Amino acid sequence: MLESSFAWLAGTAGSVALHESVYLWPAIESVHVLTLALFVGFSAVLDLRLLGVSYTGVPAAKLARRLLPWITAGFAIMVASGALVFYGNPLHFYHNIFFRLKIVMLVLAGLNVWVFHRGVWLTVERWGNEAATPRAARVAGAASLVLWMSIIVAGRLIAYNWFECRNTQIAAIRWASGCAAVDER
Repeated sequence: MLESSFAWLAGTAGSVALHESVYLWPAIESVHVLTLALFVGFSAVLDLRLLGVSYTGVPAAKLARRLLPWITAGFAIMVASGALVFYGNPLHFYHNIFFRLKIVMLVLAGLNVWVFHRGVWLTVERWGNEAATPRAARVAGAASLVLWMSIIVAGRLIAYNWFECRNTQIAAIRWASGCAAVDER
């Protein structure tokens, strides 16, 4: 069902035109990578502050107030450009194990942010001036760094075809990539 929806999407005029575009496709990919760098760079600064590694003399809430507009803008443009990249070649991404891993890690990163902002961040006025942050803040910062580094690696590996349906011989990878449905046709 999902695969047939993505096959339909891949056949739309907009998807075909985007994928075959000489200038628009690389421009969108470039915007995606540049806004990823903006988002992850500023997020890493905040995460390192939560870990007590850098900017320990700056209150966490003050640093967040200065960085969050940039983080939010980078995230919004990164998601929009990422959706366009997906739209340009949905079946390639659907059958790519690294894309699937990236999506799982994106969900985990989102959950990490949600739990952090619904939990320890609510008490930032009490601990925000301290160099050492609460354990929950350090865990959230560390999880964010690890998840975003992993998302970047998985995103980069999407471009390689080691595990595309026509190439991989590993049964577990074929199953995880949705290749079993392709094999049955």
